[in-house]
Amino acid sequence: MFKEKEISYLNGFVALLFIIAIGGASGYLISLQETLPVLIGIAAGVIALILLTGLTVVQPNQSSVITFFGRYLGVIRKSGFYLSIPFSSRKKVSLRVRNFNSAKLKVNDVSGNPIEIAAVIVFSVVDSAKALFEVDEYETFVEIQSETALRHVASKYPYDQPEISGFSLRGNTEEIALELTEELQKRLAIAGVKVTESRLTHLAYSTEIASAMLQRQQAEAIIAAREKLVDGAVTMVQMAIERLQTNNVVELDDERKAAMINNLLVAVVSDRSAQPVINTSSLY
Repeated sequence: MFKEKEISYLNGFVALLFIIAIGGASGYLISLQETLPVLIGIAAGVIALILLTGLTVVQPNQSSVITFFGRYLGVIRKSGFYLSIPFSSRKKVSLRVRNFNSAKLKVNDVSGNPIEIAAVIVFSVVDSAKALFEVDEYETFVEIQSETALRHVASKYPYDQPEISGFSLRGNTEEIALELTEELQKRLAIAGVKVTESRLTHLAYSTEIASAMLQRQQAEAIIAAREKLVDGAVTMVQMAIERLQTNNVVELDDERKAAMINNLLVAVVSDRSAQPVINTSSLY
């Protein structure tokens, strides 16, 4: 496997002055029009031209990968103007942090429900040699592996788990994002890429089941609300009966208690406001 290593290089400005000096000397010797000086001048000019091919500029947060006739020599990571190996090939690799927004993927969750999911991946290249030589077009590699990892993680969990404890895509977004980041780092390490962060940007049921799932969620919400109302109504009835008996306001037998409980429960739990009814006769 290829691994990033630093290559030896010279300061480009010093090298450029040296090349100019050689070029000037070459011109002067050739102008003498004598056999030996002319030959030396031509040789000096050829050397100057050869050295010119080794000049390279490295931008900030960028690396230059040097190869010499198909052989990997090393990397220049420090920004500036340098002289490297003449006739070498230099490929630039950006070390900046970048975002990749995945497309909306259609995936089946662990329950078999079709869902739509998308994520944003924050990554950067940390090993230029691996990025260039271990994979073909590392940016495309990052895109494909990101979508593959997203599909794999999404298929391991249900979209939602309202009734039982456990992970779900909607309820545990932080944990899902962390697992997706770890999964991506394992896949992209071969390309010399570091995954800084990953986040879900879109999560929804697929259009063909969205309406049915919405009805289910509404039903679950109504049931949960009814349970709260019933619990509150029972507590209120208990408090009312206990206070009436403690303060000796009225003597209640079992039948009157049942009638009061029925009236209070209907008044509290009903969807509509209770309509008062005055009873002018005895219960019996």
